[in-house]
Amino acid sequence: MILSGQQIASAVRSGDVVINPFDERRLSPNSYDLTLGERCLVYKHRTLDSRQHNEVIPFSLGRHGWELTPDRVFLFNTHEIVGSSKYVPIIRGRSSLGRLGVFVHITADMIDIGSVNQLTLQLHCVQPVILRKACLIAQVTFWEIRGPYRVYSGKYAQREAPVESLSYHEELN
Repeated sequence: MILSGQQIASAVRSGDVVINPFDERRLSPNSYDLTLGERCLVYKHRTLDSRQHNEVIPFSLGRHGWELTPDRVFLFNTHEIVGSSKYVPIIRGRSSLGRLGVFVHITADMIDIGSVNQLTLQLHCVQPVILRKACLIAQVTFWEIRGPYRVYSGKYAQREAPVESLSYHEELN
């Protein structure tokens, strides 16, 4: 079951959902609009290795924005802290940016239950696009979980977004 916009607002008030800062004007019928933060990471090298730490170059989004180019993945933070220990947040790119050729999360749209922090957005585009701080970038929905579960405590927990890939910490067969 997906929460309606009114249920999201109620869950924020009760503490079952964290969205900070929260602005009721950004609620839609079944989601909440998130904005682009100002921190970004770009991988230093063009060839990346999933079994190694890949160096990143950090930068801050200036007041004139940043031009995304199709040859890179840009790891941005959301401005908002988002999460829940009761519901599963799912992020989706906003259709307005999709129509400009911007992919907001590439393939990782599910936030583990219990993970509460600024989200790392994996931005990629099909043509150059300029983005600016605080632009409406994504939507988050909240889904009810059924059955027993444990709260997330993995490798991305307790980190300040954006966070580069930590796949080199994973057990490989």
